[in-house]
Amino acid sequence: MTVELYYWPGIQGRGEFVRLALEAAAEAYVDVARGDGGQARMVRLMADKALAHPPFAPPFIIDGEMMVAQTANILLHLGPRLGLAPEDEAGRIFTHQLQLTLADLAAEAHDTHHPVGVGLYYEDQKPEAARRAAEFRERRIPKYLDYFERVLAANPAGDAHLVGRALTYADLGLFQVVEGLRYAFPKAMTALEARWPRVIALRDRVAAAPKVAAYLASDRRIAFNQDGIFRHYPELDA
Repeated sequence: MTVELYYWPGIQGRGEFVRLALEAAAEAYVDVARGDGGQARMVRLMADKALAHPPFAPPFIIDGEMMVAQTANILLHLGPRLGLAPEDEAGRIFTHQLQLTLADLAAEAHDTHHPVGVGLYYEDQKPEAARRAAEFRERRIPKYLDYFERVLAANPAGDAHLVGRALTYADLGLFQVVEGLRYAFPKAMTALEARWPRVIALRDRVAAAPKVAAYLASDRRIAFNQDGIFRHYPELDA
């Protein structure tokens, strides 16, 4: 059954974590809002008061008769079916835990350029953004990526993956976060990446996986831009 993915059509954003999982598993899906009338349909669904389990915001999916929202929740639902989650319960829960941690990291990256309010323009909060970005570069990126480096080193099955011996949606999520950080903070990442050899090696393995590589080279992969979670302002990468 074809999965319907609902997310804003012009950005990678949180929907990209779901897209990567669907693409890596070669799962049939429709990126609804990128089609004719799709964004209007997405907005109507979010406003539909008849829904028993309405989504708060994109991304959400319709999978058969089930609507599932929130990126980590969508991946928790799809992961076993896509072959991107461990078979044991402890492994599945830990994979979900890692995805939630990646969501925290992505939210902090977003807040570097919108530290005061998401309804304000970046230009309305530039001094605060500069202060937030400095703390993010110097303390928060290292704190998060040190953690993922430690998780890889501690994996009993080897450091090729975050959990177990096979690719999971957490590996794909870490790839996406590293790509986003490289886009938003290229100077900082160039200076720091040597301290996370396992993280970077995982990023490279994911990028080279045939289905992922084909997706990254296709027009289905939306380019990073100044409307997404990860935005490049040179002054924030000082």
